[in-house]
Amino acid sequence: MTTSQIQRSQYRTEKAALLDALAASGASTRSVNPALQGLSRLADEALIRLWQQAGFSAPFALLAVGGFGRQEMYPHSDVDVLVLLPDDQSPEADPALKARIERFIGSCWDAGLEIGSSVRSVSECLDESAKDVTVQTALLEARLVIGSAALCADFQSAIFGAMDANAFFVAKTLEMEQRHNKFDDTPYALEPNCKESPGGLRDLQVILWVAKAAGLGANWNALAKAGLATAFEVKQIKHNEAVLRLIRARLHLISGRREDRLVFDLQTSVAHSFDYQPSDAVTDQRAFVRPSEKLMRHYYWAAKAVTQLNQILLLNIEERLNPLMHTTRPLRPLNDHFMDKAGMIEVVSDDLYQRNPHAILKTFLVYQTYYGIKGLSVRTLRALYNARNLMNADFRRDPVNRATFRQILMYPSGLTHALRLMNQTSVLGRYLWAFRRIVGQMQHDLFHVYTVDQHILMVLRNVRRFFIVEHAHEYPFCSQLASGWDKPWILHVAALFHDIAKGRGGDHSQLGALEVRRFCKHHGIAGADAELIEFLVREHLTMSRIAQKSDLSDPDVIAAFAQHVGSERALTALYLFTVADIRGTSPKVWNAWKGKLLEDLYRATSRALGGHAPDLHAEVQERQRDALVELALLSQPFESHKALWATLDVGYFMRHDAVEIAWHARMLSRHLGGKMPVVRARPSPVGEGLQVLVYTPDQTDLFARICGFFDHRNFSILDARIHTTQNGYALDTFQVVATYLPDHYRELVNMIESELTQVIATSAPLPAPSRGRVSRRVKSFPITPRVSLKPDEKAQRWLLNISASDRAGLLYSVALVLARHKVDLNLAKINTLGERVEDTFLIQGEALQNNRAQIEIETELLEALA
Repeated sequence: MTTSQIQRSQYRTEKAALLDALAASGASTRSVNPALQGLSRLADEALIRLWQQAGFSAPFALLAVGGFGRQEMYPHSDVDVLVLLPDDQSPEADPALKARIERFIGSCWDAGLEIGSSVRSVSECLDESAKDVTVQTALLEARLVIGSAALCADFQSAIFGAMDANAFFVAKTLEMEQRHNKFDDTPYALEPNCKESPGGLRDLQVILWVAKAAGLGANWNALAKAGLATAFEVKQIKHNEAVLRLIRARLHLISGRREDRLVFDLQTSVAHSFDYQPSDAVTDQRAFVRPSEKLMRHYYWAAKAVTQLNQILLLNIEERLNPLMHTTRPLRPLNDHFMDKAGMIEVVSDDLYQRNPHAILKTFLVYQTYYGIKGLSVRTLRALYNARNLMNADFRRDPVNRATFRQILMYPSGLTHALRLMNQTSVLGRYLWAFRRIVGQMQHDLFHVYTVDQHILMVLRNVRRFFIVEHAHEYPFCSQLASGWDKPWILHVAALFHDIAKGRGGDHSQLGALEVRRFCKHHGIAGADAELIEFLVREHLTMSRIAQKSDLSDPDVIAAFAQHVGSERALTALYLFTVADIRGTSPKVWNAWKGKLLEDLYRATSRALGGHAPDLHAEVQERQRDALVELALLSQPFESHKALWATLDVGYFMRHDAVEIAWHARMLSRHLGGKMPVVRARPSPVGEGLQVLVYTPDQTDLFARICGFFDHRNFSILDARIHTTQNGYALDTFQVVATYLPDHYRELVNMIESELTQVIATSAPLPAPSRGRVSRRVKSFPITPRVSLKPDEKAQRWLLNISASDRAGLLYSVALVLARHKVDLNLAKINTLGERVEDTFLIQGEALQNNRAQIEIETELLEALA
């Protein structure tokens, strides 16, 4: 073997031993820092041998920079080095020196070191650092590996001599803000970057960088000695830093590359490396919890703590750098406990909360009530962080604290910001112990994209917006209803508790109702108000389920829902809450069509609660009259609608509003009885996607054929209303959306009308469904497909419910199964919840009368959904 081969083998063997020990350490964080330092030391030893073999001597030096410089080497980190030259030496002027440096760097690669190198003189380092704060940061952490100690000392003296600590602080904090913005300014991302995301390792490094640049200390113990951090804070920092380091190291090990993102594909493997096991109600009285969910909660708690400590220490360093700026600003007394310090709440003394624990919650009431207050000062943040042990069971039972928290919830403004600040400072979870259990709890249900605590606060924000005039343009009907609502705080409490029992096993709505009942009893909320809050928590999924899964044209559905709700006040509260809840799950889940369904259900139920018993005949007549007015406005010939309407039953008029009925009559008045299909499309009246009308002689596989067309052209069907006229024609209406730009809808309309007509008119065999790629999230967290086939309430037709992970071609696959068994479709309600589908079909056919055929249909559907 050659020398380089021997060195490569030796380096890899020693590195593998370190990594094996790291991999075998389970959830213990004790091994991670020695492992990272061991990897750094191993690289040092290899570099020293290679440097000596290259024949370098004074006055040259080899410096470690970046993460390698701070002896924090991860399994697949680059080995970043600086070949430091005196100012009178230049590789460009000395070909022999240039060749020697190139041989050295080449030998590093040959030995198995993933080298990242730069070659500069001291003056060149100064020039580069002056132009680029990233270079300046890397050089700040430089340490000597081998070579001239004097040259290294001159370099470090020059770097620190040229350092402007204030400018560096501003640059690094701005850089941090920009980095946070890239990650939506939250540590609770589904696939966080444990290095770069808010609350990641980089946030801790920023603290040390700015402290070192200011000469305040180069490690956590030094910061404590300088009075910038308490002993407790340093202990917390070291613990959470070790957690994040271990997660990052395991990511490198498992992925086999430099991977800092906790992507879905790796979360389960990393969780197993921590020895996390799935838990269920049998073992710990909780719902089934995946190992990946345990890992992510561990990560989120660490990231949250880092976020808090980063804020405290950076504010402290800023005050140390700019003492005059902070001491010359006048302090405005707010009350006996707090002062206004440049828009920040400042405690009157460091031991305020120790002396008066009641002041903890009053901090946030002051934050709500005083105009111009932007946040909490570093002194207050630190006092809160160090007062966490005071918030115990006695604190939660204290009548004064309960009264203060009730005031916070009922105050007419600032609630969203106050509760978010309470959550960020860990006060909310310590006061509401049930809330603490869901902090950082991820929901791998392909539906929610936020942790449970963040989802709750998002729903609370959505509710608040209904009552704020500036946001009335977002959901005008909700804002209109909210303007007549007398007690917004009822919805606030319901929002805070609606998902608070997630992850316990059982029905979280029922368990949440028990929690909020106790809360109301303890906080003096009684009578009708407490009953309505409990109703909202218990029933917060009901309205969405009925709107998206039931036939809203059926008077019995409306009557049953009206009886269940009981009053118009409860209906209005449930409607507002349902809209806020759906919008708070994921940006992908809410759409205009779901909004229309909920509003239709609200209006129909409101009429029923107002004493207007459903009268099919009167309802049909009213819609026909309104449709005739629409036709007259469109200058349609007198009675041009009659031939079409004579072929339609009551169900058609109940399932379409007057505008749609008029559009159908206008489009079809000249095409009745023809053999060629009629396809018409227009921008959807609900303001999203297209509405497509199909009128053609009926055929068994028509729905499948239409679904196949939309599938192969990448359209998603939101809703399908299927009718068969009395003269044997299909009159179907589809709501579809595409990924195209809205400006191109005319081209889309022309394409659909011409191509779909040809597809229907051609009796070609139905194409196989596309097997589109599923998302990484679906791959990592698949859900078991479910099929339910039951007769409807009148036992005349059948309700088919399917639940599965979403993918391209799914609806078409279902339609093919129904077509094979000659099952007719009357109604399709397509409900896409993020990356999960919950679809409902109203169907009929001879095959459904036979138990064996039913089992065949259900089996084939499960195979199609898999």
